[in-house]
Amino acid sequence: MQRIKIAAGFIALSLNAAAQNAPVLKVNSFYKPAENPIVRADSSYTFKDPIKNETVKWQKADVFNPAAIVKDNKVFLLYRCEDNPAAHLGGRTSRLGLAESEDGIHFKKFPEPVLYPDKDAYQEYDFPGGCEDPRLVQTEEGMYVVAYTAWNYEVPRLSIAFSKDLFHWEKKGPAFLKAHNGKYANEASKSGSIITRWLNGKPVAAKIDGKYWMYWGEHIINLAWSENLYDWNPLLDEKGDLLAVVRTRPKMFDSDLTECGPPAIITDKGIELLYNGKNATNQNAATDLPQGMYSVGRVIFDVKDPKKVVERLDQPFLRPTLPHEVTGQYQAGTTFAEALVYFKNKWFLYYGTADSFVGVAVTKD
Repeated sequence: MQRIKIAAGFIALSLNAAAQNAPVLKVNSFYKPAENPIVRADSSYTFKDPIKNETVKWQKADVFNPAAIVKDNKVFLLYRCEDNPAAHLGGRTSRLGLAESEDGIHFKKFPEPVLYPDKDAYQEYDFPGGCEDPRLVQTEEGMYVVAYTAWNYEVPRLSIAFSKDLFHWEKKGPAFLKAHNGKYANEASKSGSIITRWLNGKPVAAKIDGKYWMYWGEHIINLAWSENLYDWNPLLDEKGDLLAVVRTRPKMFDSDLTECGPPAIITDKGIELLYNGKNATNQNAATDLPQGMYSVGRVIFDVKDPKKVVERLDQPFLRPTLPHEVTGQYQAGTTFAEALVYFKNKWFLYYGTADSFVGVAVTKD
C-alpha cells in the first residue's frame, strides 16, 4: 500500500514493489530515426471555428509540442497546431489535433482538432491564443487527463481536460483557479507533469492516500497536489511563495529555464522527470551550446520525498542536431520534449522542433 504523510512541508512516500516495475529508461540510448520530422503542418486540413464562425486552416502554420499515449496497441499523438503563418510568434490560435500510429513513427492524422477554443465557460482563458503544449496521462479507471496551457494573449494558465476516448474532451478549467484562496488564479502557469506509476504494463496517474501529484513550471520546477486531477494546490515555502524543487543553473544548459517535460514516472531509481532546459542569452549562458537553445535533461527525485533531488544530469541527453531543429519559428534550436511512451519494447520520446515540427527519438534497446 502506498502512503504519503505531510508534516511541516515534508512529504514521506513509501511504495510497494508493484509500483516500481517500470521498464528501465536509458536516456543515453536515444537516437533520432531518419524519418524525422514525423509530423508536419498541412494547409489542406480545415475546420469551422465555432467562435469566429468561419473556416480556418487550423494546422497551416506549424505543428509541434505533442503529448502521446498508447491505446489499442497504437500510439496516439495529441499535438499542437497553429493556424496563421502570417501572424507573429505567439500571435496565432493553437488547437490540439490527434493522430495515430501502428509503429510509433508514421502517423495518420484525424481531420479536425479535438481540443480548441469554443463558446464555452472557458473561452475567457483560451481565446484567442488557444490550447497549447499538452501532457497526457491515463487514470487506473481508464480516464484520459490532459494538462495544457490555455492562452488568452494575456496570461498563460495551466488547465485540465478529461476524456474517455481521446476525441471528445470535457474542459475543467485552470488548474490553480481555487488554490490558496485564488492567489494563483491570474498568475502565469504552464507545463504540468503528473506523476505516474507502472500498472498492468502501462503508466497511470499515481494516487497516493487519495492525492495525485504533479511537477509543473517553466522558470523553476514546482510541485502540486490534487484529489480530483483538476483542482490543484501548489506547494509553498515558509514565506508563502511557490516552493522551488528545481532551479536554473548558471553556465549550464538549463541556465535560463527548467520547464517540465513528459509525465514523470516512478521507477527503481526514483521519480524520473525529463525536463526542457533553455540556455541563457547573457553572461550566465553555457558556452558549449548556442545561447537560447532548448535541450532535454533528466532529474530524479527521492520516492520518499518528491521534493528532494537525488540525481540530475549536468549535460542534456537530447539536443538540436538536425537542420529542421535549428530553423523555423525558433532558430536558436529546440528539442522540446512533452511525451514519453513505452511501445513495442522501446521508449519513444516525442518533442517539438523549433516550434515548427514534431520529432521523435527512440531507444536502441
